[in-house]
Amino acid sequence: MAKKTPQKRDGVYQRKDRPGWWISWTDAQGRRRFRKTDAQNITQAKQIRGAELLRVEQAKMLGHLPPGRDTFEEVSERYLKHQKARLTPKAYDREEGIVRKHLNPKFGTRKASSIRKVDIQRYVTDVSAARSPYSVQKELVVLKHLFTLAVEWEIVPTNPARDVKAPKAPAGRVRYLQPTELRALLEACPEGLRQIVALAVSTGMRRGEIIGLRYLDVDLANRRIMLPQTKNGEGRIVYLNDMAATVFRFVGWNEETKQGERIFSSWTPDQVTVAFGRICNDLEIVDFRFHDLRHTAASWLRMSGADIHTVAQLLGHKDLRMAARYQHLSPTFLQEAVGKLDAVFGSLKAENRGECYQDVTGKLALR
Repeated sequence: MAKKTPQKRDGVYQRKDRPGWWISWTDAQGRRRFRKTDAQNITQAKQIRGAELLRVEQAKMLGHLPPGRDTFEEVSERYLKHQKARLTPKAYDREEGIVRKHLNPKFGTRKASSIRKVDIQRYVTDVSAARSPYSVQKELVVLKHLFTLAVEWEIVPTNPARDVKAPKAPAGRVRYLQPTELRALLEACPEGLRQIVALAVSTGMRRGEIIGLRYLDVDLANRRIMLPQTKNGEGRIVYLNDMAATVFRFVGWNEETKQGERIFSSWTPDQVTVAFGRICNDLEIVDFRFHDLRHTAASWLRMSGADIHTVAQLLGHKDLRMAARYQHLSPTFLQEAVGKLDAVFGSLKAENRGECYQDVTGKLALR
């Protein structure tokens, strides 16, 4: 039976499989667009569609105007100013580095309105030979956002980077410690670093989160840490197990302690990385970095039976795809699922098949 399409009334319609009002229209590039609105009735939906059509006409009019005079570098400066008010200092530094180190040297003197999709594609191809897929992806994300804002600012008519695809990144790396390796590592760490490592491997916290930890962030009575802001821009609660709670017996709380002070104030991120790397080399723990302590926490959570959603929440992953790298580490549920087939196959009994079935399963068991 042919699939029925939703009935559209002047580009406004409802779907049988999803509630709410939907609209459709053709954008300035001639592409058909669809989206769900927050309209409560058809009148509101028509008004929302009308606003989209107005934006389309404005974009078309802008496309017929003489090319803007703004260079890419001038647009990028406006972009950075826009982002600085919206990003954390660390996130802004990353974007500023991408713009100034990579994008401006390539596009800086060109008029922003003269840059085409083929220029962006050529750039992605060229840098992919010299940088990792992750780096290229980040640069392309910044380019797309920059040009999206340039369209809103009526500097360029369309976004030339919108449909450019970044190189596919390889599957996430997973390296975790065995219990004997972890024990040896903790014993080899000096005081201070031992507590940092123990906290990382027992909570999955990032290096920067641990180094920036303040006394006021720790709620030892309820065995939790309140992180006000993390890498993804949101706060997170970190729950403490026995090992993590033990760490805070050595941090030196006293009557002179100021709540706003950093707990590990004598360590910088670089000092932690260097010292940790030397110890791993001495112990011959190969291919292991401080961030892999986070992988170790997640891996052992999965192998202990925690589901992928729990791991993602505990580690502060906004996207389940980040936690999916640990999926294969808990095969128990897959074994149980396959085992359910025995009940199905067991019902397929035939007098002349029983012996043959036994022979086949026996051979498979011996492999």
